[in-house]
Amino acid sequence: MSQRKRLSASQNKAAAAAANRSREESDDDEDVSLTQPSSSQVQRARESFTPIQIDRKVAEVVQFILIKDQRKVPIRRADIAKHVIKEYRSMYQDIMKRVIRTFDQTFGLKLVEIDPKSHVYILVNKLEAMPEEPVSMIPANPKHGLLFTILSVIFMKGGVVKEALIWNFLKKLRVDPGERHDIFGDVKKLVTDEFVRQKYIEYVRIPHTEPMEFELRWGVRADKEINKKKLLETVGELFDQEPSSWSQQYREANAAEAQSQTQSQSQR
Repeated sequence: MSQRKRLSASQNKAAAAAANRSREESDDDEDVSLTQPSSSQVQRARESFTPIQIDRKVAEVVQFILIKDQRKVPIRRADIAKHVIKEYRSMYQDIMKRVIRTFDQTFGLKLVEIDPKSHVYILVNKLEAMPEEPVSMIPANPKHGLLFTILSVIFMKGGVVKEALIWNFLKKLRVDPGERHDIFGDVKKLVTDEFVRQKYIEYVRIPHTEPMEFELRWGVRADKEINKKKLLETVGELFDQEPSSWSQQYREANAAEAQSQTQSQSQR
């Protein structure tokens, strides 16, 4: 009897897993269809909804993204479509253009697609921080201060560092990943889980290492949000040196600045 129950439980789990896969596949299919409405479908949709209804839907999408972004977790297009767009799917492109414009003009934020294949977005801050007070170092955001410190170390070390180097550096600041911190809690989980999920940091296993070793790099959100030139200026102030003293970092920071300006001009 107990064997039958175990078998039944196993079958139920398998069925549940299959159902989940089916729902995921359904969501993926639904997401793909968003990119392929015919011109006649779009026109019918535009005629079916009033301007007030469209305004309301744009506001709902903006609110949904802002709520999702509070945890700095990337936002899936499929989730926007499933939970907010719904019956307006034929007008997805129209609505998202207005959403992007709203973030730009009203909030000073930019909605960036970081994965064109799976259509994943993040919000980045377009507003420049004052050079003497980088936004990531404001005391009201201690986690951002820790993140900024880690990103600075990675940048100054050539863009990639072993995690052991980061832990040793943090210990000098009395932030020990092996101990629970009063402000940060589990420091290692914060860095290798939360910051990674938020796309600020990439945490990558180094091949052919035993025991396993990992290295840290800048994530796509860090590349979009953190101004490397101002970061280098901050480091220069700490060490009382000119930013150009670090030739490699200085070239990279100037290149990133030029690329950002070019992109901004092309979007005007």
